[in-house]
Amino acid sequence: MTDRVAVGLVGAGGWADMVHAPALAAGPDTRLAGVWARRPEAAAELAAKHGTVPYERLDDLLTACEAVAFSVPPDVQAELAVRAARAGKHVLLEKPLAMDLAGAERLADAIGSAGVASQMVFTLRYSSAARDFLSRVPALEPVGGRAAFVSPVLSGGVFATPWRLERGALLDLGPHVVDMLDAALGRVVGVRAHGDPLRWVGMLLDHETGAVSEASISMAGGGDLPPASVQVYGPGGWADLSWDVVGDDTFATVVAEFAATVRAGGGHPLDAQHGLHIQQILSAAQSDLEK
Repeated sequence: MTDRVAVGLVGAGGWADMVHAPALAAGPDTRLAGVWARRPEAAAELAAKHGTVPYERLDDLLTACEAVAFSVPPDVQAELAVRAARAGKHVLLEKPLAMDLAGAERLADAIGSAGVASQMVFTLRYSSAARDFLSRVPALEPVGGRAAFVSPVLSGGVFATPWRLERGALLDLGPHVVDMLDAALGRVVGVRAHGDPLRWVGMLLDHETGAVSEASISMAGGGDLPPASVQVYGPGGWADLSWDVVGDDTFATVVAEFAATVRAGGGHPLDAQHGLHIQQILSAAQSDLEK
């Protein structure tokens, strides 16, 4: 296709290697226009795998593309995505939007001021199973729900990156569960939290619909852990969703929808403003944990 969206990739770590680079390079709606990373050797290696160009300067990558995908720590994303937006580039963003609420606000403001399109990678939301789950929820007339996400990340592995080891479950797993409960039960308008992000965090969420929900998250699990899950209950019955439905085709959907979002100039429901909303809830929860 001649109208494929030229997307530059910022980041060359494990997640960029496993997910972003192959999906963007595979098309058919996008082409991988180049890779930039803080480690030039990593950018060169990843670019070579996908037949594209490594850039030593971020500004050169921005010149070579019309949109940018980010696969970097949240504080780095908050800084560099502002530069991309101000350069007129549409942005595909990871969750959380930033490391803290102030960074998220600056990034969302920059995107809004620049008038560029944005879309966030709340991975589960792009799976067909999650979309089927959410389509069934209204008929239940839901009054509440619950979610649990327990992982072994603190014990090591590819996702045991410095920011996750430092900040723990609230900032890493929290966006996923809050986003899903927000989608299923209505916009979250209040939160109470207790626990320790490096051990176990519990959250009680209030939704604008009057529904309430509970979320449990931890990265200190071990052994044969069950998949993360969400359940919703109401007079019309109940529905549940397991995180193990996420597959390779899920990120293909992310990329296809991002291309459409870029061509439309925005309008995706999972945009930076939605990411800011989720970050506001997490920031309020963090304040509770620090009391």
